[in-house]
Amino acid sequence: MDRKFASTSQRDDNGLQASHNISLPIAKSRKLHTVGEEGILPVVEEVLKTVISKSASDIIKRIPLSNNTVQRRIDEMSQDIESFLCDYLKTTHFSVQLDLETNPYYWHMFVLL
Repeated sequence: MDRKFASTSQRDDNGLQASHNISLPIAKSRKLHTVGEEGILPVVEEVLKTVISKSASDIIKRIPLSNNTVQRRIDEMSQDIESFLCDYLKTTHFSVQLDLETNPYYWHMFVLL
């Protein structure tokens, strides 16, 4: 019985991983998020039917690619990137060079070099 639940859990995890992997190219393409559900899943289903000669509908049903799901995945990726960059900037030493310039009206300006 435990083996059956582990197998189902593994398949669901694979579906979630596939969803994450497909959401990234969707985000990079800057297309509508519905392209996953309306365009990619039917193509993947046809490829799976052709390659493994079985009904791929069970596999396809385990890959969540609705508009909201893809949006959530993109938001999660952007939060991960933001968190990484903030942590990186907090732990990295860097310097900023400034120069004081005077324009023709004798206003002082700082210039970031």
